Amino acid sequence: MRSISYVITTFFLFFPFTSAAAADELNTGDTAWMIVATALVMIMTPAGLALFYGGMSRSKNLLNTYAMTFVAYCLGSVIWMMWGYTLAFGPDKAGIIGGLDNVFLYGIGVDSLSGTIPTYVFVVFQMTFAAITVALVLGSIVDRMKFSSWIVFTVLWLTFIYSPLAHWVWGGGWMAKMGALDFAGGTVVHINAGVAGLVLSLVVGKRIGYGKSPMFPSSVSLTALGAALLWFGWFGFNAGSELAADGVAASAFLVTNTSASMGALGWMFAEWYFNKKPTLLGIASGVVAGLVAITPAAGFVGLSSSLVIGLVAGIFGFFSVAVLKKKIGYDDSLDAFGVHGMCGIWGALATGIFANPAITDGARGLLFGNPTQLLIQAVSIGGTIVFSAIGTLVIVYITKLLTGGLRVNEEDEILGLDNAIHGERAFELD
Repeated sequence: MRSISYVITTFFLFFPFTSAAAADELNTGDTAWMIVATALVMIMTPAGLALFYGGMSRSKNLLNTYAMTFVAYCLGSVIWMMWGYTLAFGPDKAGIIGGLDNVFLYGIGVDSLSGTIPTYVFVVFQMTFAAITVALVLGSIVDRMKFSSWIVFTVLWLTFIYSPLAHWVWGGGWMAKMGALDFAGGTVVHINAGVAGLVLSLVVGKRIGYGKSPMFPSSVSLTALGAALLWFGWFGFNAGSELAADGVAASAFLVTNTSASMGALGWMFAEWYFNKKPTLLGIASGVVAGLVAITPAAGFVGLSSSLVIGLVAGIFGFFSVAVLKKKIGYDDSLDAFGVHGMCGIWGALATGIFANPAITDGARGLLFGNPTQLLIQAVSIGGTIVFSAIGTLVIVYITKLLTGGLRVNEEDEILGLDNAIHGERAFELD
């Protein structure tokens, strides 16, 4: 009997079973992957999005577009570390906002963990999401908003719109408690940015000559390059949102690429059929539409669903830009609402339809016997739209009051903001 006890004791000493506490231990593989994923998402804003938006803006405003994207990332980086992170991920306060326990990252050190990765890595990963979200809003108002007003708007919007919404969905807020599914940012990032951009564009007003004078992109080549960099970075955006190097991350990686490809093909064929020409700008826009739509669903759906989500996103995005925008008559310069807002709505609904428990346990959509999930997704979409629209409108008018107006003067707008604001030119052609 003693010999048996000795054997059992020796077995447990040298070959311990994994306990629940193992989830709170540092995993170097997960950590390495998340550092890479964070770097991938980082490059999306000051490189991918800046080129994507810059190429679509007019040549006289290319550098201004790039500068506003750059400064959005810089401001987001600082604001997030100072107070944005704690508002989003601090201790829950009534399901609405995070507590101020981690202002300036107070209480977080090199040994702090979030799951199996250092909390510092999680903080920086989430920071890249905040920065790109406000930068997406920019697409609606390029060519006409004051640089100073954009800086003030960015600070206020990240603080009072993005951070609370991130808490609602990812920080333990009321949407999370309701069971809303948003793997990597359908509501928090894309619907939020798209709606905010629409509100901002309506208040700022249309560009001089909009609908009367041609407004050609400065470089479709730059836009295509930007789309490729966004696509590349999106692997970190979606697969990284699993916060681990595992099978769900691999599945998210796979469906992200598939949906982007289907989005490009859907937009291309729709444009080819209705406009008789398959443009490179359309293909690049379709890639982004497919990426946007798969974002909330990436960790919850399989290959077949991603084919449908991407295809519908490409077609839906094309009609949102080519038909809806013209019918309503708003001037969303680079179609932030048409691509991010509308395709984000589709992606969030699609998550409620296609969420597959075989991918992630507990995520069950309409097609897998849970019609309630679609209703929950609809409520989360509605809540995001209302909060983002009203909150952004308030912030726009506060910004207008603080900066003496949102819009550049007429002379600067006509001559171009690159020279008027920055004293530079994107292209030296003479």
